[in-house]
Amino acid sequence: MVSAPSSDGLIYVPPGVTRSAKIVISGSFAVGKTTFVGSVSQIPPLRMEERITQASAGVDDLERTPRKTTTTVGMDFGRLHLSDALVLYLFGTPGQGRFRPMWAGLTEGALGALVLVDTRNLEASFEILALHEEQGTPYAVAINLFEGAPQYDLDEIRQALDLDPRTPLTTCDARDGTSSVLALITLCEYLTELHAPVLEPRP
Repeated sequence: MVSAPSSDGLIYVPPGVTRSAKIVISGSFAVGKTTFVGSVSQIPPLRMEERITQASAGVDDLERTPRKTTTTVGMDFGRLHLSDALVLYLFGTPGQGRFRPMWAGLTEGALGALVLVDTRNLEASFEILALHEEQGTPYAVAINLFEGAPQYDLDEIRQALDLDPRTPLTTCDARDGTSSVLALITLCEYLTELHAPVLEPRP
């Protein structure tokens, strides 16, 4: 479903939308959150980024992403109409642990979260997973399929991340909009089981 442009060039939510949900896209540093939000958003995404400076040396791990020149310091924001009746407002969090207070703030009021994970550094996901557990935020996990990253059986990853058997675990390519939307659908199907009155359209 495509948003309808208004006469002044702005894009508004179509009148048929009867449900909305705040969804957080979280994960560790350089896991692909900004790319993910940008690939699925049906409006130009809002990005709060700054250039990576020498001050990041020894603080942010750039070994796997040597060409990364910017990092999210506020949030990413996008919007996706998942159906004629449901719109998702997507909030991407900064990845570094020093932004933990911001993680908590952005997650507040969210219906759920999609946690992106990089198999090259599974341990980096532990802190954000723990935060969602502490806050009671339902979440699904999506393995972002980076080129050259090791691939493991999903059951092995579930065990390594110590995920609850009911927590959805899937894969995606954050650069590909279709793949990323499917990951969001996996999350929303799970949330529908938990919050059916919120996500299902009114009769």
